[in-house]
Amino acid sequence: MVLVGACVIGVATGGDDDSTVVPPPTATERNDTVPILRQAFESQGICYGWKLQDGYRDDDVVSAGSNLGDGVPVENHPQCPRWVQVRGIVTYTSDSSEAEDYASVAVQGSPDFEASDLILVQTGLSRFDLTDDAFVDDPGWAVTRAAVTLPLLVAERGAASPEPVDTAAAPADPTPLKDAGSDLWRDRCGWFIGAAALLLITALLVTVGLVLRRRQRREAAAPAVPGPRPRGGTAARTPEKA
Repeated sequence: MVLVGACVIGVATGGDDDSTVVPPPTATERNDTVPILRQAFESQGICYGWKLQDGYRDDDVVSAGSNLGDGVPVENHPQCPRWVQVRGIVTYTSDSSEAEDYASVAVQGSPDFEASDLILVQTGLSRFDLTDDAFVDDPGWAVTRAAVTLPLLVAERGAASPEPVDTAAAPADPTPLKDAGSDLWRDRCGWFIGAAALLLITALLVTVGLVLRRRQRREAAAPAVPGPRPRGGTAARTPEKA
């Protein structure tokens, strides 16, 4: 009876321990994630990856991967001078514990990325429902889905080009602009007519002003004409009264 009881207790304890194990992503999730991250690296020149931990101990890594392959961490890899990864830390508690399961998510990157940009990328994960609760419910799915959203969020911050750049193809010659002569005249016909009328009125006023000015100058320069002298050589006098 004692042995049976000990076995039962051992099975129950083992069951509780299994309930606290953080499950890794499935093989399908990992195999689907790596090609997407590889394509993002070819487009942006940035390595992307994921890391899932069971608790806060660095040696308790449940799963890691990147564009370099499943099981190849991207952090400080010699082939990745620029890198960004999502790090999920999940902790499950036993059913007998009063503490609740919890998780934390962080986006890490190489030193050339601004800390503020990484924080905003981390905040952007919530737009895809990749919250702490999602990591608690399904940590393997959440960490791989978060990894494939990193290229989009990094591009939104302006830290990477959203589209691949083909440097092999020579740029095409720019298409010459169409002759805009007729369109220019049609669009600004009223403006041209008004400007022409204003110029004509101005020219007319200037011409009239010049003519009047010249006439005034001629009149001022002409000598005075003497009037007729009175007859008899002397001015007539008024007869004196007696």
